[in-house]
Amino acid sequence: MIKRRTLLGMGLALAVSLAPAFDAAQAQTKDLVIFAAASMKNALDEAAANWVKETGKPAPKISYAASNTLAKQIENGAPADLFVSADLDWMDYVAGKNLIRPESRVSLLSNRIVLIAGKDSTARLELKPSADLSAALGSGRLAMGNVDSVPAGKYGKAALEKLGSWDKLKDKIAQAESVRAALLLVSRGEAPLGIVYATDAAADPQVKVVATFPEDSHPPIVYPVAMIKDSANPDAQAFLTYLRSPSAKPVFEKQGFMVLNKPATSS
Repeated sequence: MIKRRTLLGMGLALAVSLAPAFDAAQAQTKDLVIFAAASMKNALDEAAANWVKETGKPAPKISYAASNTLAKQIENGAPADLFVSADLDWMDYVAGKNLIRPESRVSLLSNRIVLIAGKDSTARLELKPSADLSAALGSGRLAMGNVDSVPAGKYGKAALEKLGSWDKLKDKIAQAESVRAALLLVSRGEAPLGIVYATDAAADPQVKVVATFPEDSHPPIVYPVAMIKDSANPDAQAFLTYLRSPSAKPVFEKQGFMVLNKPATSS
């Protein structure tokens, strides 16, 4: 069994690789800079590539990490033009700091959380009240995002609490710095089970979905997007408009997202 500190270290390392540092020189360029939740990577990379093909504009620079990490970076002055969060709380956080343009805010997407295992796992589980995952975990741990800050971890904890399973599992959790870090732990066989978004599971052939959490077991999963207040890049609004367009919808749906596209100013 891998030690918990090792699991956490791996999560931190992945978070660092997903969220490259932005120095002062980069801040002075005219690149369109997007901060996006780690679970957006596959879909947003494809959407951005399509936007470049359609418009001929330079490719945006996209930094992926946990929403809490990105929100704190924005608060500390990181040069972003758009922020896509994996939950309402962290968008509300930057909004509360007067760091976004409220009129630009949109609830763009929705998602589901699922229980995953390695692709060759024989685990069969049903996520019902008092579900016991202990047997399937054995001496291993349940990989998930940090339950206090990472949106997928917060959703996962809420679901386990609703099902009456949290108390049995809380001491067997491998908390990672992002949902993609949790995915990697299962993909590499470092954890037998994990809780990630359905879109993350679909993006990694080394894992399979064992069960899907009931939608009423956790708060609604909403991905809001907004322009950063101090953005001076004219392409920021253009790219946001593209994300809301019919052209982008199939890209998101192919990755397993549900398109909401609803203007919103708060949760």
